Amino acid sequence: MTGRAWRVSLARARRRVHVILDNVSASDSVAALVHWLLIAVVLASVTAVVLESVPELLVSHGPLFQFVEIVAVTIFSVEYALRVWSAPDHTVYASLHPWLARLKFLFTPSAIVDLVSIAPICLELFVPSDLKILILLRLARFFKLARYSPGMRSLVAVIAAERKALGATMVLLLGLVLVSASAIHLAEHDAQPGKFESIPAAMWWAIVTLTTVGYGDVVPITLAGRIIASLTMIMGIMTLALPIGIIATAFAEEIHRREFVVTWSMIAGVPLFKSLAASEIADIMRCLRAQTVPAETLIVRRGEVAQSMYFIASGEVEIDLEAAPVRLGQGQFFGEMALLHKIRRTATVRATRSTKLLVLDAGDFQSLIERNESIGRHIQEVARQRSDSQAPAPAHATDEK
Repeated sequence: MTGRAWRVSLARARRRVHVILDNVSASDSVAALVHWLLIAVVLASVTAVVLESVPELLVSHGPLFQFVEIVAVTIFSVEYALRVWSAPDHTVYASLHPWLARLKFLFTPSAIVDLVSIAPICLELFVPSDLKILILLRLARFFKLARYSPGMRSLVAVIAAERKALGATMVLLLGLVLVSASAIHLAEHDAQPGKFESIPAAMWWAIVTLTTVGYGDVVPITLAGRIIASLTMIMGIMTLALPIGIIATAFAEEIHRREFVVTWSMIAGVPLFKSLAASEIADIMRCLRAQTVPAETLIVRRGEVAQSMYFIASGEVEIDLEAAPVRLGQGQFFGEMALLHKIRRTATVRATRSTKLLVLDAGDFQSLIERNESIGRHIQEVARQRSDSQAPAPAHATDEK
């Protein structure tokens, strides 16, 4: 093999490693298998660390815990090395020199978590094996799960996007701690010199009161101190509500943006809507709603009142016709016959595998075919053909009668 062929093969292998580890292709079965394996190793490792803290279990199952630790560290070390090696194939590092891309990757939060996951075994070579900090480092592996959870990734993205607003609330909270501690120190110093002897000593009370935890180990006994405590608790409730509201609002907006992008992609992928302009797709989005149904789920039943028609964005459904079952795939639609003729469903439809549908309700159906004449004509023509032939059409628009 020549040097050029070797470099090409190595580049392909590196790209394949990147796809597997970062699941760039959602339909890649190997990537899915690797991800589930890594999740299982993380859970097994964390569980072993927790159970190892029980003296009886440590005595009876010590070798097993040690075996799990060795296997976990080995797998995490290989994963870390492969992630560093394949870092140049990340889109954000595509324009950088491979070694610079790897260097930048090393300082990303996910890479730091990966490094911390394998750090305990290295530290044990230089420090006593019973060092308590090693337990915390091993438990940090739990945060590796954030890489495999879309919800966790969205939450991390929201916190990063709102870091300035969250930072401002932390500054405000710190200011309230200082003010409350100073006020309670002045009010309670003479009455309780042992508990409020200084502002730093009073800060413990301020933090406990602002967070409304109220341990009760340090409490004011003077009238002025109790007034200050009441105001501190009220301000604490108001201040702590700020970061919660910021994160909740931003998270809802992030989910809405993701749903918007997914729905847009689904609509644009349906052949009937491909020729539409962006403004027309945006208009149709107001009428359609996305729905995901698992395999073997009944979508409509024979004899029920028709409420909607369905466009298949991905997946497959089977229509139980009297003559023979008919299967429809991506880009096809069903359910319009019952809406056009205002009759009950004449067939049962179920998903043969996980299917993404775009649902058009009856009221919006009439509005859509009136606003967009080309779509209306196409749907009505298909319905006419089905009515004449008494069988589903084989093209992009076969229906359940």
